Amino acid sequence: MNSDTAQPQAEAAGGPPLGWQGIRDVMMDRIRTRHYAPGALIPNETDLAAEFGCARATVNRALQELAAAGFLERRRKAGTRVVAEPRRKATLEIPLIRAAIEDLGAAYSFRLLTREVAPPPPEVRAALRLEDGARLLHVVTLHLADAVPHMVEDRWVVLATVPAIEAADLTRDNPNEWLVRNAPYSEGTMRCRAALAGAMAGHLGCTARDAVLVVERATWLDGAPITLARQHYAPAYGLTLAL
Repeated sequence: MNSDTAQPQAEAAGGPPLGWQGIRDVMMDRIRTRHYAPGALIPNETDLAAEFGCARATVNRALQELAAAGFLERRRKAGTRVVAEPRRKATLEIPLIRAAIEDLGAAYSFRLLTREVAPPPPEVRAALRLEDGARLLHVVTLHLADAVPHMVEDRWVVLATVPAIEAADLTRDNPNEWLVRNAPYSEGTMRCRAALAGAMAGHLGCTARDAVLVVERATWLDGAPITLARQHYAPAYGLTLAL
């Protein structure tokens, strides 16, 4: 069955109207099959709501999803157009380090090296957009694969946003796992760079002048800063991302 006829046939059969996910899928099919050509205006929300037999807000949600995915361009008073050259946006999930190591076929373990409540250094305060006087938990964790150093994580957690972590047993659940399970986020940034191992060399089993991969990630929840983590990987580690 062609997606363009799915809704009329569903109504004829007495079925329920499509939800926003179904409308999104129909609209995506129309974009893929060039029913809506690249650069073309699509019908307005009122007309689409009448076609699909649903509320305008349902159509709006479906179109927002397609715009966020990079397939539609929405402009106030100018309508909604199919993007001429769609560019998919990468969606990154914060992984459990334990799972990443086990996926390599290695046994996971970790050591909590440092845990203290301390004022953040200027670069951490700037990265998290913090005001003066913020209280942060500073934790440094060594993650091992088959008892061999895999990565050192240097993490700062904003206690005003995640107060429960101050009493958490981070020798049982490492900070990465605890935060993934207990601190949802709405936005974040990630930066990857090469750097000298420096002060992390002793933990990683390399020299201070060895090059290592550093992944820096910051997260927020509705504008409130959660955490900044810098992960220093052992030499020769390579990062693979699925697109």
